Amino acid sequence: MLSDKEFMELIEKYDYAFKPGDIIKGTVTGYEGKYVFVDINAKACAICPVNEVLLSDSQSVNDVLKQGESYDFIITSKENEDDVFFLSHKKVALYNNIKILEEKFKNDEIFTATITNIVKGGIVVNVLGIKGFVPQSQIKVENYDINDNIEVKILSLDMSKNNFILSNKKVYSEQLEASKKEVFDKIKTNMVVKGKVVRLTDFGAFVDIGGVDGLLPLSQISWSWIDSPSDVLKFDDIIDVEIISIDYEKQRVSLSLKSLEENPWKKASEVIEDKKIVKGKVTRIKPFGAFVEVYPKVEGLLNKAQIEQYNEKYQKQLEENDEIEVLIKRFDEENQKINLEVV
Repeated sequence: MLSDKEFMELIEKYDYAFKPGDIIKGTVTGYEGKYVFVDINAKACAICPVNEVLLSDSQSVNDVLKQGESYDFIITSKENEDDVFFLSHKKVALYNNIKILEEKFKNDEIFTATITNIVKGGIVVNVLGIKGFVPQSQIKVENYDINDNIEVKILSLDMSKNNFILSNKKVYSEQLEASKKEVFDKIKTNMVVKGKVVRLTDFGAFVDIGGVDGLLPLSQISWSWIDSPSDVLKFDDIIDVEIISIDYEKQRVSLSLKSLEENPWKKASEVIEDKKIVKGKVTRIKPFGAFVEVYPKVEGLLNKAQIEQYNEKYQKQLEENDEIEVLIKRFDEENQKINLEVV
């Protein structure tokens, strides 16, 4: 027979005042069909429907709620006539995950989201079992598909209004700015760096030197005349370049490829002088004159009047690749100019 003390302890053990919204601790005792049975230390039974367990289809009930283990549940309905409480484990997990997201939003963290749907105007993602939206304007990655993971930051979060907006673009822009700052902190003029050709234009090439795209002007690609950067370079080429100027305020870098080669004008100055007759090759003809290579990678200009004089004297039209003798009228090593005359 129970003593009065033992009887009161037993009454207290089974005395409960659970109500919907209460978060309680319960131990999983078994599974049956669409239900998980939970011991909540009360005289009534407690059931957690399977659809109140899983946050995603990739999970299984057994993985989330293991038999014999204790978990937090929220009561979703009062005890019914069969002495049964209905519980939800998912709502507790979602509540905790929202708190995690609020902390990530507060700290401006980068994290991973899984694409669940692609819709007009953007993509729907899943983060910790919570549906979010990434607008098209906030997507940086070019190729993506359902079930792909992408890095994101939170732009706005208000679950009471079902407002959970994220950005993939912000991750890249901030990473790019951080990368740029790191590059500008360590680069100096006259430094030789390795880079990758990322764009070709009429006026030069853009070379990625580790997070910053530097401009390699057409005039700095080669000592020889070239019509286009593509005459020498192609997309994705890995090249060594010298940094010739840095604008820290505008975050611009100018590069040179030809500065890494020996200056042919210095070599030419040892063998070429004014009033000397040399043999050269016509490299190109323009409306204002013809360029003649008088030393490897060193060209002089035969002006239009001189071309006409040549045509009349030799009774033929001067053409590209013609080899002719010319007089060095003026050799200007400093400005890299040579004026030529017909002989």
